[in-house]
Amino acid sequence: MNNGEERRLNGEAEEDDDEDEGNGRGLEAWERTYADERSWESLQEDESGRLRPIDNKALYHAQYRRRLRTASATRIQKGLIRYLFVVIDLSKAAAEMDFRPSRRAVVAKHVEVFIREFFDQNPLSQIGLVTIKDGVTNCLTDLGGSPESHVKALMGKLECSGESSIQNALDLVHGYLNQIPSYGHREVLILYSALSTCDPGDIMETIQTCKKSKIRCSVIGLSAEIFICKHLCQETGGSYSVALDESHFKELILEHAPPPPAIAEFAIANLIKMGFPQRAAESSIAICSCHKEAKAGGGYTCPRCKARVCELPTECRTCGLTLISSPHLARSYHHLFPIVPFDEVSLSLLNDLYRKLPRACFGCQQTLLGAGNKPCPRVSCPKCKQHFCLDCDIYIHESLHNCPGCESARHSKPVAATEE
Repeated sequence: MNNGEERRLNGEAEEDDDEDEGNGRGLEAWERTYADERSWESLQEDESGRLRPIDNKALYHAQYRRRLRTASATRIQKGLIRYLFVVIDLSKAAAEMDFRPSRRAVVAKHVEVFIREFFDQNPLSQIGLVTIKDGVTNCLTDLGGSPESHVKALMGKLECSGESSIQNALDLVHGYLNQIPSYGHREVLILYSALSTCDPGDIMETIQTCKKSKIRCSVIGLSAEIFICKHLCQETGGSYSVALDESHFKELILEHAPPPPAIAEFAIANLIKMGFPQRAAESSIAICSCHKEAKAGGGYTCPRCKARVCELPTECRTCGLTLISSPHLARSYHHLFPIVPFDEVSLSLLNDLYRKLPRACFGCQQTLLGAGNKPCPRVSCPKCKQHFCLDCDIYIHESLHNCPGCESARHSKPVAATEE
């Protein structure tokens, strides 16, 4: 190797070192750990001035209690049959790495969680996925009630490029949602990464068109607040939020899983024809109306036209009848009659030595006493007066939708009557 080649290689090595230092890679291993995790943000100052780790569990429960009190302050009619399009921004802004590993990866991960949570809370509803890339809007999946098909499409190869266009996205979803029956609640959730929108026409006219069609548009931003997104949400009755970090983004997107308040024009009671199909025999062979191909075993038979469908809930492709199962209808019941929020047990009662309080949670039977036999925070049901831990409080109101204390008391009354 001659001297010229050595100097050239040395120069390239120095340039690489400069780039590494500029990207933060020139830091020591222990420095990179603290720079990436930002562990100092998980500390808070207590009353005595000492730094202590933040109690994330207590903070989460406090946020949950505030949200529960706000939701139960007034009885609001909610839409149980929802048609929701999730619009995912895949412009070049989605490739930014302020959300690790990238905005696109974080959005895809939490949209999968949102889809499963959505169908768990809204079994009679349908979702569709739409992407924005290079200023063009593409329909990733049509409206459907199968979470697996949406997740499978979402886990495919999603690439980021070009600009974003809110107007094109609204025009596309408006064409789909405008065909929805009057009893269906039309919604759009936009997960927006860009700081601008490149539209072919007047977006204000498109917003007014969505407003006339009673389409509720909500936006979750991943960069900063944008006027046009805020204006869109204000005009259509949606909500606009900007995610601060990944955990905040997860919290914001899951807030859209429960049914929102119904628009005044949709608050009128409607009778809807629905069919409860029977499960087909495993040995039978029939042509599936969903995929237009012969399938052996499984599936469901429409009670009106006897067509075969693969999964429920769905709409029969032949006669248009809405097909559901009885468990789907039962799981939507808790939105009509939600459980009342539990009361927080005050510190004065917890510290009262003369008052005997339960030592274990009625739900999970775990102890309600902390270190030194000091009582931990707890809640009590205003009806049955049973005490529950904070984890059971969240589980009962968000997943179980029944109070174990009230249910056990209800089932024990007939037994006591027969014994007498």
